[in-house]
Amino acid sequence: MKKWILILLAVAIVGGGTFVYQTRNANAEPLEVGATAPDFTTTGALAGEEFQFSLADKLKDGPVVLYFFPKVFTEGCTIEANMFAEATAEFTAAGATVIGMSSDDIEGLKKFSVSECRNKFAVAQADDRIIADYQVRMAPGLAMTNRTSYVIDRNGKIAFVHSAMKPEGHVTGSLEKVKQLSKS
Repeated sequence: MKKWILILLAVAIVGGGTFVYQTRNANAEPLEVGATAPDFTTTGALAGEEFQFSLADKLKDGPVVLYFFPKVFTEGCTIEANMFAEATAEFTAAGATVIGMSSDDIEGLKKFSVSECRNKFAVAQADDRIIADYQVRMAPGLAMTNRTSYVIDRNGKIAFVHSAMKPEGHVTGSLEKVKQLSKS
């Protein structure tokens, strides 16, 4: 019993004196459908090669599926990346670009882009500003994202949001929305 009290006390001290149990993420809610997607430029990797990714530039080509994931080479993130890799041809046929976003360093993202993304889509660095702007912070003070997928239409508006820590539903929901956008 004393051990648990000490652990809770330590968490409260580290957390600035407030102990809050987070069931989903540090942000109350992800961005809403219809909101303007915050623009950014960051470093990305595709097939192990580093490049600069600009959301504004990519939106000129069509919708962008921006999916945030917590950590490269973890079980759920690997499953999700594999699922997006398998569906990349369908996203491309519907005119969309897929890009995974994580706070991992570029060297880890380069390796992940080859092995788990199977050289089919890019992954990019989500810095603290991007994490805050997209409201995907996993926990207060932690520079790590939760698992949230956004479909951004070519006008820069959020058209779809799926926020859940399980990888299931992110690819299917995003693909369904992209296909709807391609018909309109």
